[in-house]
Amino acid sequence: MKTLVEDTTETYAPHIIIVGGTSGLGLALALHHQTLGWQVSVVGSSATKIADINSQYPSIVTYACDLTDDTQIKKLLEKLSRIRFDRLIYSAGSYTNERIHHLNKADSDQMLAINLQAFEQVLRWASSQLKQQYQSLDASKSDKPSIVCIASIAGTIDYPYASLYAKSKRAMIATASAYRAALIPYNIQVNCIASGYIDTQALRDLNDGDARHKPFIMGMQTAVDHIMQAIDDDVELAIFPRSMRYITSALNYLPKPVLNWILRSKLDKAR
Repeated sequence: MKTLVEDTTETYAPHIIIVGGTSGLGLALALHHQTLGWQVSVVGSSATKIADINSQYPSIVTYACDLTDDTQIKKLLEKLSRIRFDRLIYSAGSYTNERIHHLNKADSDQMLAINLQAFEQVLRWASSQLKQQYQSLDASKSDKPSIVCIASIAGTIDYPYASLYAKSKRAMIATASAYRAALIPYNIQVNCIASGYIDTQALRDLNDGDARHKPFIMGMQTAVDHIMQAIDDDVELAIFPRSMRYITSALNYLPKPVLNWILRSKLDKAR
């Protein structure tokens, strides 16, 4: 495991921490920030993925942590408390297709732990750290410290038969909004990302190696571009692609009984 050497030069390189940054969208965001000159630290649970990053991208600092283990999370946050950072992205997530598979205890515990409980723990820690740093920030710096939460477009539709995944992402969106309001006096921005399908390896694995049939699926670089633009524009909740944003908005305008009937019918057919 590599250790971070604090920057002692006059030119300060901003530092980003990405939880869930060892693969998929999290890793893509890590590499993008690295090309912009940021110091990058990533957190992941897979020893294999961490070893690959250490080998391919030796300047990226890696941390191993199982986000379902409260003891490991506490130890991780103790380590991270020793460093100054400018941006944290929570990109970790767990998904089970509940339309096809009935949720078992292990899947239920994992989704709740990663998508909601660990997220809330990390968000509380990050906001506390950035508030402490706020007092010593260089007043000439134009960039605000930021917290970015990667949710899902599934969390933007409110109906009773939503899956645990969708409900946890909806809770993430609401939590991020509350923190955004609370951190305004500290000049700390909070952004939440609710994207549609992104062509990641994880999505392909869930679809027998090919996810091209997913509606309005977007490439990784397109998703990264959307997210970076949302951060630059300080968008509270960025929903993309545009086509999916229009569809979810229209669904939420439907009378609740009609929306419930439509989505419940789709759920029953899938099973």
